[in-house]
Amino acid sequence: MPPTPPPDWVLTRRRAVGEQIRTIRRSRRLTQEKLAELAGLDRQSVNRIEVGLASPRLDNLLRIAHALDVSPASFFENPQQEG
Repeated sequence: MPPTPPPDWVLTRRRAVGEQIRTIRRSRRLTQEKLAELAGLDRQSVNRIEVGLASPRLDNLLRIAHALDVSPASFFENPQQEG
């Protein structure tokens, strides 16, 4: 069994996922409020996910991906997450 990654490793990747969501949202010219509405979430939840303060449930990642019309995998395609 591989060793458990250190907490900062997880936090760094959670922040990178949030940044990717923010980048895609902005490219679609959506506000956090509009994305939240489309995804069935509240704006504060979207904000916490984008800044890496919250670890989103899979269901919410799927809702966000659907609202942004992207694959959920696109949230993990940030080259800064390597390593």
